[in-house]
Amino acid sequence: MQLGRVLGSVVASVKTDGLEGVKLLIVQPLDKSQTPVGRPVVAADAVHMAGPDELVYVVAAREAAEALEPAFVPVDHAIVGIVDEVHVL
Repeated sequence: MQLGRVLGSVVASVKTDGLEGVKLLIVQPLDKSQTPVGRPVVAADAVHMAGPDELVYVVAAREAAEALEPAFVPVDHAIVGIVDEVHVL
């Protein structure tokens, strides 16, 4: 899992089967101190309630494809949780 911050959304006029009604959000990956790492990614919103400027957990690859119903939709990243607090040890 990767920590990330939602920057905005993407609008798709045509979506593959299984992605109808799923928001696609632009997420900036972050390290544990919430510093940006790498380039932003587009992630499917598997929790159906993430929004701009929220701190989220993102999964990639096979885990992302299994995060949505039905499983194995063609996505590279998916938001699987909204983060309330971060405590760095």
